[in-house]
Amino acid sequence: MAERDSRTVRDLRRGNRARVLQRLYFDGPLSRQELGPATGLSSGSISNVVTELAAERLLEEAGVVDSDGGRPRTLLRVAPGGALLIGIDIGETRVRVELFDLSLTELARTERLLAQHGHDVERIVAHVRTGVAHVLRDAGADPRELLGIGIGVPGIIERDGPEGAVVHGQTMGWTAVPFERLLRAAVDVPAEVPLFIDNGAKTLGQAEMWFGGGRGAGTAAIALIGSGVGASVIRGGEGGTFDETRHGSALEWGHTTVQLRGRRCRCGSIGCLEAYAGAEAMRERWQEADGPLPADADDETALAALLAAAFPPPGGPAPDQVAVSLLDETAECLGAAVADLINLFLPERVLLGGWAGLQIGPHLLPDIRRYAREYALRHTGARATVEMGRLGPDAVTVGAATLPLADFLARGGTRPMPPPPVDEGARTVPGGRTPTERWAHTPSPALETKP
Repeated sequence: MAERDSRTVRDLRRGNRARVLQRLYFDGPLSRQELGPATGLSSGSISNVVTELAAERLLEEAGVVDSDGGRPRTLLRVAPGGALLIGIDIGETRVRVELFDLSLTELARTERLLAQHGHDVERIVAHVRTGVAHVLRDAGADPRELLGIGIGVPGIIERDGPEGAVVHGQTMGWTAVPFERLLRAAVDVPAEVPLFIDNGAKTLGQAEMWFGGGRGAGTAAIALIGSGVGASVIRGGEGGTFDETRHGSALEWGHTTVQLRGRRCRCGSIGCLEAYAGAEAMRERWQEADGPLPADADDETALAALLAAAFPPPGGPAPDQVAVSLLDETAECLGAAVADLINLFLPERVLLGGWAGLQIGPHLLPDIRRYAREYALRHTGARATVEMGRLGPDAVTVGAATLPLADFLARGGTRPMPPPPVDEGARTVPGGRTPTERWAHTPSPALETKP
C-alpha cells in the first residue's frame, strides 16, 4: 500500500509561500512568469501566494521588463522594509550589535569592548541588553517588527534542556551557561521575538555561503581566525543553491593538534592550532621573541605591529627575520590544519575570515595555500580552493541575522506570535503541533494541488 501523504493544508500553504519567498530572496527580482519554473508551482498558486505576501507587505514591485511581443512583465522582490532582524557577535574582544532590514542592509550598530572585564557573563548579558535597546532607538524602530535576534558566540551550544541554548565556552570560562534563559530575562523585546543562538564560526560560515565567497558551492569550510580560532563546514542544497535543509556544523578546529609537545593552549591542552594561529597566541609569541611591543598591547595592536615588522613598506626598513619566521610557522600550522579540513570534509572551497584572518590573509594566503597542498591528499587538495572570505569584519553579525531570517523563509513568511498558555512542561498542544505552530498566523489558502 502506498504511504499516505501526511502533509496538512497548512503545511502545503506554508511550503508554497516558502518556495516563492526563497526564490525571490536569493534570485530576485523575478516576474510571476519566471517564478513558475523556478518554484515548480502552478500559475494559480503563484498568483495566490504573491497576492498574500504583497498584502502582508513582504513583497513589492521592482519595475517592469519587456516581454517578447506581449505585455510588459512586473518584477517582484522581497520588500526590505517588511521586517527587522538583529545580529549579535559576541567575540573575543567586543560585543557587536547590528540592526538590519529584511535585505540585511544595516540600519544601526553599536559595539562594547571586552578588554577590561573579559567574558563575565552578567556583563555580556548587560551589553546585549543595552546594545539591542540602542540600535532600536537609534533607528527609530518598533521592536514588534523584529523577526528574531541571532547571536553568535564562541564555544559549544546545547539546546535540548529546559533552559534553551546552553553555552560551553572553555576558553572564556563559560561552563554550562544558560545563555538563552539569561538573555530572555534581560532583553526588552516582545515575548514572541525568538532568540537564535549558535557558534560564531557557524554564523560566519552561513553568511559566506549565502552572500560571500561560498555562494554556489556545494560544501565549504570557513575558518574564523580572531584572538581564538574556530571553523564551520556548511553544506548547500543541490548545485550549491539555497535549500531550507541546508545544514552546517561548528568545529572546534582551533583545538586540533598541529604540534606534538607544542605550546600550551589557553584551553589547557598542548600543541593546539589556536596556540600558534590565534591572534592572542601570536601576540604572546612576538613578545617572547622580544618584539617591539608595549607590555599592555592588545591583540589587534600586536598583530598589526607584527605584520608591519615582517612586511615593511617599500623603501622602509628590512623585514624583521624573527617576525618573518614566526609568521611562516603560523602559515604552516594553518596550512596543515586547512589540509585536515580538506581531507576530512572534502569541501570545494576553504575560506579564511575573522578579524585576524582578514589581517594576515593578504600576506600569508600564498604560503597557507602552499602548505595546504603539501599536507593534503593530492586528489582532495586539487579539488579545493583556499580563498579569503568576502564579507569583512561584520560577517559574524550578518550571519547571526541569517538565523532568524532562515527560519522566517522556511516558515513561508509567517511572523512570530506570542505562545499560548500551556501546562508546565507540556511540549505539544491539541493537534500534535508545537504551540508556535498551532497558534501561528495562518494566511488565506494558496495551495498547490499537485502531490
